[in-house]
Amino acid sequence: LRAFELSSQEWEILQQLRDLLKVFKDTTLFFSRGSPNITMVIPAMDLIDNTLTKAIRNENLDDAIRTAVGLVKRVLSKYYKLSDLSSMYRIALVMHPRHKLQYFECTGWPKAWIDEVV
Repeated sequence: LRAFELSSQEWEILQQLRDLLKVFKDTTLFFSRGSPNITMVIPAMDLIDNTLTKAIRNENLDDAIRTAVGLVKRVLSKYYKLSDLSSMYRIALVMHPRHKLQYFECTGWPKAWIDEVV
């Protein structure tokens, strides 16, 4: 059985993966309970995107993980761009009493995108 024992480096990689995958687990659980609505989609995608961006820049992470995260971020960006094809996501956020324009301003969205919704 010793031949199948993980090395300390392999354990470290697994811990890094666990920490990175947490955002996906939390987001999945969030959308799986209750009744999620469209105003939750963009903030959730932003959270995942920010987590992935930080991971790519984190030089303490294993190179293989950073490379994989880069690929995941490309896929996320592909689907995120699809939300630009419909203004309903932005309109829903503006109409939501908790978000309004504040969400876009606080997260640094381009003024042109905000103006398009208004």
